Amino acid sequence: MIRIAPLGRALAVAAAASLALTACGGGEEDTAAPAESSAPASSAPATAQGDGTLTIGTLLPQTGDLSYLGPPEFAGVDLAVEEINAAGGVLGKPVTKIHTDSGDTKTDIASQSVDKLLQQKADAIIGAASSGVSFTVIDKIVNAGVIQFSPANTSPEFTTYADKGLYFRTAPSDVLQGRVLGDLMIQDGNATVAILNRQDSYGTGLATEVKKAVEGGGGTVTDVIAYDPSAPDFAAEVSKIKGGNPDGLALIGFDETKKIVPELIKQGIGPDKMKLYFVDGNLADYSKDFPKGTLTGVKGTQPGAPANDDFKDRLLKVDPNLKDFNYGPESYDATMLIALAAEAAGSDAPSAIAGKLVEVSKGGEKCNDWKSCSELLKAGKDIDYDGVSGPVEFNDAGDPTEATIGIYEYGEDNVHKNVDFLSGKI
Repeated sequence: MIRIAPLGRALAVAAAASLALTACGGGEEDTAAPAESSAPASSAPATAQGDGTLTIGTLLPQTGDLSYLGPPEFAGVDLAVEEINAAGGVLGKPVTKIHTDSGDTKTDIASQSVDKLLQQKADAIIGAASSGVSFTVIDKIVNAGVIQFSPANTSPEFTTYADKGLYFRTAPSDVLQGRVLGDLMIQDGNATVAILNRQDSYGTGLATEVKKAVEGGGGTVTDVIAYDPSAPDFAAEVSKIKGGNPDGLALIGFDETKKIVPELIKQGIGPDKMKLYFVDGNLADYSKDFPKGTLTGVKGTQPGAPANDDFKDRLLKVDPNLKDFNYGPESYDATMLIALAAEAAGSDAPSAIAGKLVEVSKGGEKCNDWKSCSELLKAGKDIDYDGVSGPVEFNDAGDPTEATIGIYEYGEDNVHKNVDFLSGKI
């Protein structure tokens, strides 16, 4: 059993001050590449007005470091829109969706995609997956008076960001994931821990929280090393970690993990010699990337409640090629919440939707699908949408106040499987 230390004011689980362990086993789509030139942010309208049709844009990774997260996220949005439209749409009209690529922080794709979405009068933009990418476009989006709603941003910095009340997310802050990962490492017997993280808002923010948890649990952090994810190799960073001789290593990265793991092995501190831990950014299927057995025993954390078989089957009908389901539930819930808030507001104007998002997420009559929730709204009832990713109850900052973190472990096939879920209030 994994015991999670209390978080004080930051974390309250059930009626206790610690995490409780729970055992849980189309036609409207536009996937064209963004325009080659980017219009300046000032060219967007200062306040976006509704036109009677809810238009949802996506800013999700078709390319770049997190491209493996794109398919389940797009599928989650597509499934929600499909179900909403099959039941009559929002405000009596079908929801329109426009898909674009977020790329990563090494490109300007996200900015170009946002320009495209603003020009096509998106009321809300779902994305980006990467916190670093979101920080490059959030000002452009909210200054245009449009909602930004991420299914996967976890940087703690968004909680206090000056977002004009237009930024929301269904993924929890890394205050929680960092705490769970740090406590997991201590409880696995790692008296000394090193942290190797990509040098961006996601990596440094999560590294800070892991360090706090390790030291709070009585462990010692030998090194916290931030690396340039575009570096040609990571030999120097790995050599420094080796010099500190830690019991365990938290690797907070994205796709560059495929280069770092071989370097760890080359220098004699691979997963068979030192306990290795991943996070949501690199908790991927590596069955085609490494020889069998490379990652056996490696553990990792992933925000999000378990996706049940029914939801997975529905996603697979949208995209039969799905292999990962990471952040598919959060993307589905983001779309549902935006649509329910528009229905509650009686408007597709972004400011009106934003004003109802907190309200439809908590405090009313429980419902968990579009049909039942929309019927309650039409009857004048206050609703509390509980989604496939969890309760999704927002605080005033647009953060979920309840969250689930999954613990995963890799087998000989280099594929991860869930071993536990931890649910708590932030």
